[in-house]
Amino acid sequence: MKHVIIGTAGHIDHGKTALIKALTNIETDRLIEEKERGITIDLGFAYFDLPSGKRAGIIDVPGHEKFIKNMLAGVSGIDIVLLVVAADEGMMPQTYEHLNILSLLDIKKGIIVISKKDIVHEDWLQLVIDEISAEVKGTFLEKAPIIPVSSKSGEGLKELIHAIDLLTQSTPYNRDIEAPFRLPIDRVFIISGFGTVVTGTLISGSIKLNDEGEIVPKGYSARVRSLQVHGINVNEAFAGQRVAINLVGVKPKDIKRGDVFTKKGSIKPVKFLDGQLFLLKNAPKSLKNLSKIRFYTGTKEVICCCTLLDKKIINPGEEAFVQFQLDEEIAVLEGDRYVLRSYSPIITIGGGKILKLSSKKVKPFNKEIHKELILRYKGDSEELLNWAVKENSKDFPTKIELISIYGKNDFDEVFNKLIKQNKIAMLKTGQKEIILHKEFIDNMEKKIIGLLENYHKKFPLKKGVHKEELREKLKLPLQGFQLLLKMFQDNGTIRDNDGLISIKDFKIMYSPEQENIKSYIIEQYLKGGFEPPVIDDLIKKSKFDSAEILDVYNSMIDTNILIKIEEGIVFHRDYYIKAKEILINNLKAKGKITLGEYRNLLNTTRKIALPLLEHFDQIKLTQRNGDIRILR
Repeated sequence: MKHVIIGTAGHIDHGKTALIKALTNIETDRLIEEKERGITIDLGFAYFDLPSGKRAGIIDVPGHEKFIKNMLAGVSGIDIVLLVVAADEGMMPQTYEHLNILSLLDIKKGIIVISKKDIVHEDWLQLVIDEISAEVKGTFLEKAPIIPVSSKSGEGLKELIHAIDLLTQSTPYNRDIEAPFRLPIDRVFIISGFGTVVTGTLISGSIKLNDEGEIVPKGYSARVRSLQVHGINVNEAFAGQRVAINLVGVKPKDIKRGDVFTKKGSIKPVKFLDGQLFLLKNAPKSLKNLSKIRFYTGTKEVICCCTLLDKKIINPGEEAFVQFQLDEEIAVLEGDRYVLRSYSPIITIGGGKILKLSSKKVKPFNKEIHKELILRYKGDSEELLNWAVKENSKDFPTKIELISIYGKNDFDEVFNKLIKQNKIAMLKTGQKEIILHKEFIDNMEKKIIGLLENYHKKFPLKKGVHKEELREKLKLPLQGFQLLLKMFQDNGTIRDNDGLISIKDFKIMYSPEQENIKSYIIEQYLKGGFEPPVIDDLIKKSKFDSAEILDVYNSMIDTNILIKIEEGIVFHRDYYIKAKEILINNLKAKGKITLGEYRNLLNTTRKIALPLLEHFDQIKLTQRNGDIRILR
């Protein structure tokens, strides 16, 4: 169902309240002071049924300059505006200011209503129509119907209602029914026997009886006891409706205008906001960096400091990216509109769109921040998420972290598109889902291949580079490094040789001289058997170059031709296997063995047998119990 909220705007005493009463037969001046002074001070609410059968809520906002902040609270949730201009006065200061505010809040549809037509002549009325047409040129009301009316005689009201009905049918419905419910609060009061009541325009989602929610930013929990829409009790209210909610679990003193009642956990309070700002052409002066100004969004007013991110100064009529540091936390979402008013004197100077909820202060002229804000401003969801993944891949972000960075409701849809386009990849590790950009993966693969090729060229007799050495060169976190290694192993790029990483097809190739050295070393270790030689002794007896011998010797250890037990004790692989088999067979036959018994079986010395047994303990083949060993 489509629900439309209509708001009035215009100068003080131009007949907004009288017009609403004529349309709805409801008196919106609810305060004694309002009735005595004949002006609207705070927001008034009414409703009426259109010929098409739709029921329209209508908000009466104050026209006096002193109560503009109340006007801002009222128009923040409207779909259509009635800009009311008195026939006897024409466009006045608050008419212009209201028009500026409506444009800044991105209101798209409206009707210009010339009130009090009964007190002027037709010639004068035509002059006023011509003046208004000229003044709204270039605004969203440039092509809006202009309808003269008299709230006293009723003249023109039928035409106005017809125009409103037509406009509601052509007005795009931008409320997100599926999103968590969000109600910016514009009034809070007590009803005897019921307790706390809040009112506002439900701008997203739907809310039902007994729904649980919280008051943001303070975090107070509350439950919906009863709901009213236009004074009628309902079981459920939808985005686009004016709603009154009787809340349980929270006191009126704990709530104020500007707070938001929403689903628990759906909005995180913030003090830093990045946004796009347009400074009005008729702003009295340029806006300087770190200016103190008044910030309005939804029904909230807060003082803030404005940091210019891409300019040193903003002149009237110019746009810029800015960051607002608010004096207090507020409840907003990316995409919300805002209005700025100067700190003193208090006049409307500009406004724009919230692009990012920030957790910290940012410095001006940051290229990456600027690029991100451009993407957010353009509103291309695919481009934005693609950028966010690319920019954060070096930190190996989880899916949850990326959702927080991206900040939009269409994450899953856009995420799946990018996966199908092979622009991003999701890697699972335990319960986490790590998201990486394809360019980052490709670059890391090229970098690893380059490092390994250089390593193999420099150390052709080494089986590969140690994992930790490779990770340090890449400057990657451990978990991310392990994920990439597994991926590149699975796709056949690299090989893990017991902790030594090489290109998959790499093989140690010996020169003829090195082949001779290798044969010499094998001969000596086979000859030594269970009393193997020490490499230093082999070097001394050999005619070969000592450095060359060491290189070949180490490569033979890396490739398991020689098995290193500890420093200085190395066996040929055949004798290591024999030593292991002798131990296992003896233990299977007798169940236990001592050091002396094992030494005798190998016909070697204690100096050799003991390190061998300790080695087999370490690899969990055997277990030592006092002086004996048993099979594990």
